[in-house]
Amino acid sequence: KRKKRMRIHLGGSSRQSLVTARAKLDAAVKGANAASASELSTQLFFTADVLSKNTSLRRAFADPSREASSKGALVKDLFGKSLNAMALEILTDVSALRWSSAGDLVHVVEQLAIEAEASAANINNELDRVEDEFFETSQLVVDNFELRKALVGTGTPEAKSALISEVLAKKASPSTVKLAVALVTSLRGRSIEAAFADYLFGLANRRNRLIAVIRVASEISDAQKSRLAAAIEKQVGQPIRVNLEVDASILGGVSVRFADELVDGSVSNRLASAGRALAGNK
Repeated sequence: KRKKRMRIHLGGSSRQSLVTARAKLDAAVKGANAASASELSTQLFFTADVLSKNTSLRRAFADPSREASSKGALVKDLFGKSLNAMALEILTDVSALRWSSAGDLVHVVEQLAIEAEASAANINNELDRVEDEFFETSQLVVDNFELRKALVGTGTPEAKSALISEVLAKKASPSTVKLAVALVTSLRGRSIEAAFADYLFGLANRRNRLIAVIRVASEISDAQKSRLAAAIEKQVGQPIRVNLEVDASILGGVSVRFADELVDGSVSNRLASAGRALAGNK
């Protein structure tokens, strides 16, 4: 069974800002094709790299006393010619959020870059494959002393990129190779194990946001399940996975939970709402 090493190391306002930023990414990749989602990932990785190397810029974005309009103008001045409209809009939105520390901004932009590439893989129906391959790659690096030494040593980013690409090229998907290259060329003071944990965390988060949990009172047909999935995919603008739960207690109807949203049309929920209304708790 595949083991996941998760990392959650954002606190306070930064954690909430990641939630908000992730919703911005949802909107950006809605209805996008795989190529545009992957290009967004490339641009966000570039942005994270720029921010990681510029302390004063990070501090400017994280300064709570600086108005959002001022931060937006700074984004446009610095990135207007290097980012496309989609990436520029996300960075503008992210710059207006609140941060527990300036360094958290880099981590969040990197997470968005990982999730954008995960979205590209999902559009190609390869997200499960990418997640499996990336976990296997992490194990390969940890277990192979010479490979790990070469990837964390003093070699150039180009040499590290070429090495990991050569290791993965024969069997891994393009998204896996791209993410692995981004990881080994931007450790930013992390151990390579910690970096893999961060990337696996981002991949898992994107997968979890593409699962629709549908609760019904009794079994439904495959055709009904497909229609429900198609209706949700139309709203989301991306392929989704359906987990069906049969729960007699909901008394008919259907309850759908997707990402942070709950659409509950079950009889039990309507009865509960009516009960609250009668009790004056509407």
